[in-house]
Amino acid sequence: MNALVAYFSATGTTAKAAKALASAAQGELYEIKPAVPYTGADLNWMDKHSRSSVEMNDKHSRPALADTEAPIAGHDVIFLGFPIWWYTAPTIINTFLERYDFTGKTIVLFATSGGSGLGKTASDLRDSAPGAKILGGRLFNGRLNADELKTWVSGLKL
Repeated sequence: MNALVAYFSATGTTAKAAKALASAAQGELYEIKPAVPYTGADLNWMDKHSRSSVEMNDKHSRPALADTEAPIAGHDVIFLGFPIWWYTAPTIINTFLERYDFTGKTIVLFATSGGSGLGKTASDLRDSAPGAKILGGRLFNGRLNADELKTWVSGLKL
C-alpha cells in the first residue's frame, strides 16, 4: 500500500491523530491548510454568524486552500482526516477533493469529534471525488494506540 495521510486540523486534535496514523500506515503526511487560518472565534459553533457556522450552512461553500501541491498522484490510498463539524466533514474537505483527480484511488476517512460520529460523511463527500472509492473509516478520539492503528490499517486489506 502506498498511502498518503492528508488531514485538516483546526485545533491540533486531528493533526495528532493523523501523525499517529501516518506512522502506523507508513504513509506520507500532508496537511490541508486553509488560505485563511481559522481563529477561535471562527470556530465558535454557538455563534450562527461565525465563519465555520456560515460555511457549514452553505453546502456550496468552498474555503480556499493555502496550497495545491498535495502529492495525490503518487499514492493509491488516501487516508483523509478532519474534525466532524455539524455531523459531517468541514467544507474545506470538499475543496480539497474537488481540486485533485482521485479517479481509481481509495479514500479512507478518519475523523475526530467531540461527540458525533461519522454519520453520512462518506456519502456527503462522494460527489466531490468522482471515480474514487470512499470508505467510511473510523473516528479517533482520545488516546491512540500504535498497535491498534496498525491492526486497523492492515484489516482494511488495501
